Amino acid sequence: MSQKYPHGHHQSVLRTHNRRTVANSASYLLSSLKPDMSILDVGCGPGSITVDLASKVPQGNIVGLDTSSDPFEEGRKLAADRGIDNVSFKVGDAKQLPYPDETFDMVQAHQVVQYHNQGEQIQTIQEMRRVAKSGGLVCIREADQGTVTFYPEVDGLKDFIDVYCKVARANGGEPDAGRRLHTWVKEAGFLATDVTATASTWCYNSPEERAWWSSVWIDRILQSAWRETTINGGHATEEDLDRLAEAWREWGSSEDAWYAIIHGEVICKVK
Repeated sequence: MSQKYPHGHHQSVLRTHNRRTVANSASYLLSSLKPDMSILDVGCGPGSITVDLASKVPQGNIVGLDTSSDPFEEGRKLAADRGIDNVSFKVGDAKQLPYPDETFDMVQAHQVVQYHNQGEQIQTIQEMRRVAKSGGLVCIREADQGTVTFYPEVDGLKDFIDVYCKVARANGGEPDAGRRLHTWVKEAGFLATDVTATASTWCYNSPEERAWWSSVWIDRILQSAWRETTINGGHATEEDLDRLAEAWREWGSSEDAWYAIIHGEVICKVK
């Protein structure tokens, strides 16, 4: 992508990504998996979904692709720890995928298209379609920040979501991608009759979930590349961000804390 990924690959970011599995982040495509599939995971990051997918296609193979190799070591270690050897990782651009036409049975992306600008969103989906085999599938899941809901009503969290969305849009992305995803795939050339659009959520409420979700955002606000991007872009001051981190700390310390966000999902048949 031409836009710089605003979050970077700080450990706080990877801690978020490493929690993602097929069950909690890609369950919508489970019924479409076959043991011998070839799969491309676009924007794989540290590869937790990639490796999990590989475990579900034991006679197949999966490639995790990202613009940077920085997080790949974590994916390779996870695969080795789980004894999975049908996965590999490759550096590449989602807008110009380094594969011939009709290479993969499934091409999937999780939280990727939202970081591209309007024209590149369509270009990325078209590229995913190009490298998918005829009869194959393009599967995409994107968050929708406008659907975030939480309890208790901590004022600073509302401010955080506002700042998050401003930074995302200033960087060329669309933080409310989930609700738009089904229209983007049709703009990219898929017929409505070949698109199955659904939705699912992330929801955090248990003591362990509250502690993890609040701590990763505190660290991301205070230490990751997102802080520098936000300040340099004039979207918040250091004092503002310190206050937003404290809001997350307040939310995470509540025994009644609850947080949810809707994701849009599409499974597109390639013809």
